[in-house]
Amino acid sequence: MSTNITHQPSHITHDQRSVSNKSWFHGCTVWFTGLSGAGKTTLAFALERHLVNRGISAYVLDGDNIRSGLNKNLGFSDEDRVENIRRVSEVARLFADANNICLTSFISPFESDRNAARMLHSQNNLPFFEVFLATPIEVCERRDVKGLYKRARAGEIKNFTGISAIYENPTNPDLILNTELYSVQECVTQCVQMLAKAGLVPNYDEVNPFGGPMPKELYVTDPVEVQKLKAECFNLPHLDIAELDLQWIQTLAEGWATPLNGFMRENEYLQVLYFGQLQLSNSSVITNFSIPIVLAVSNEDKERFNGNGSSIALVYKNNIIGMLRNCEFFPHRKEERCCHIFGTNHINHPSIEMIMSSGDWLVGGDLKVFERIKWNDGLDRYRLTPKELHCELLKMKADSVFAFQLRNPIHNGHALLMTETRQQLLEKHGYNNPVLLLHPLGGWTKSDDVPLNVRIAQHEACLDEGVLDRDTTLLAIFPSPMLYAGPREVQWHARTRMLAGAQYYIVGRDPAGLPHPNGTGVDLYDPSHGAK
Repeated sequence: MSTNITHQPSHITHDQRSVSNKSWFHGCTVWFTGLSGAGKTTLAFALERHLVNRGISAYVLDGDNIRSGLNKNLGFSDEDRVENIRRVSEVARLFADANNICLTSFISPFESDRNAARMLHSQNNLPFFEVFLATPIEVCERRDVKGLYKRARAGEIKNFTGISAIYENPTNPDLILNTELYSVQECVTQCVQMLAKAGLVPNYDEVNPFGGPMPKELYVTDPVEVQKLKAECFNLPHLDIAELDLQWIQTLAEGWATPLNGFMRENEYLQVLYFGQLQLSNSSVITNFSIPIVLAVSNEDKERFNGNGSSIALVYKNNIIGMLRNCEFFPHRKEERCCHIFGTNHINHPSIEMIMSSGDWLVGGDLKVFERIKWNDGLDRYRLTPKELHCELLKMKADSVFAFQLRNPIHNGHALLMTETRQQLLEKHGYNNPVLLLHPLGGWTKSDDVPLNVRIAQHEACLDEGVLDRDTTLLAIFPSPMLYAGPREVQWHARTRMLAGAQYYIVGRDPAGLPHPNGTGVDLYDPSHGAK
């Protein structure tokens, strides 16, 4: 180093950088190494997507991208290969020091270079993980996405690693992966588990394997605790709930309304009503939340209860299904609610009609549900929770998930839209196995909508007849009631599918819309606004 150069250390510590990232310092480098075609780039970008979807800053330094920019003056001699990796190591170290998870995708054939990269990070107190993609050369050559092996065999490319140039296998990598044996998602899982074990990301069991928020279920799973709470309920005032209320309880209990802990209290309700977002009192995270989830009670019921801070047993058809704890009662300002959510308070709107006839008080509290809610209508096998959908999608080896909700039968336009979406994900976004989550709404709908059992039978017929591909489609029921709240409701529908693992959500014409209830024949909402 020249004598007129003085290294300037950063004035910001790792702890200080973590303040802007949820008080967690994630900075590290994950160094993917292996032969051309082993899957380094595919895995690096899949891991990047997974981390970013979870709110963790990550960035891929890809070999081809670096060689077309920073290192475009380097060739493929041994000396240039060494310099290529040296420069990348320095850049990766800077990224990691800035509290990023840096994902490098380089063949990096020489062990001494990889060890030097590790040492550079160690000297700066930064974690470094060497991930060896031990995919056999015959598999890499069979893939030959870029046609490089064919050209190397023909003598058109000199010093090609694995053919005419040596690759030194890592002797002590942090993780070994064979992309012939494991899917991309399985490899991502192992990488995240490695990072979680090092304390750099949350434990994998606590996060959505497809990115996005992790659903928080409100079921009580301990049998002893269930019996204890049920016994407590016998001494509590009981609230008889309607079928619509039970549908919302199922939606809450299965985690579709995460991060809610139960029906909204007034502070949560007002945030949603006026801002379309939610921040719980014990969290710094602000979440899009566009519709209120509330429980209305009558004046008479409120008088029976013991006021704020009390508990209530929830009863459906003479069966105690759960309880609300630390209850809070507040006035149900129905006109205000309807105007904010629906843009009208016209009584002929089906949801507004139900709201106006409901109780004059709202009660919020922490919800505890004692057992899985079943409807015994022959369709319960389709009612999968978000966590169960994760398991099914992993079994299908999905590397991306796109969701389509509908409350009516599939028609040709729907089928074309779903098929075209999958084609776009394959051709333009680089996915290998996009899976469609066909997710009809299963809660209350207005009387002239097609019944759920008829819709499910029609969806199954579409799968049987090949209108949709059963191998790449997962049919399940979304338990939420319908609101007919237009663009506001679309946000709710899309966000819930993120909890189920979807990265893409198809929005059609006039979603969650209906004709204006004043009978003029015009649409209540602009048909294009939901998609916009």
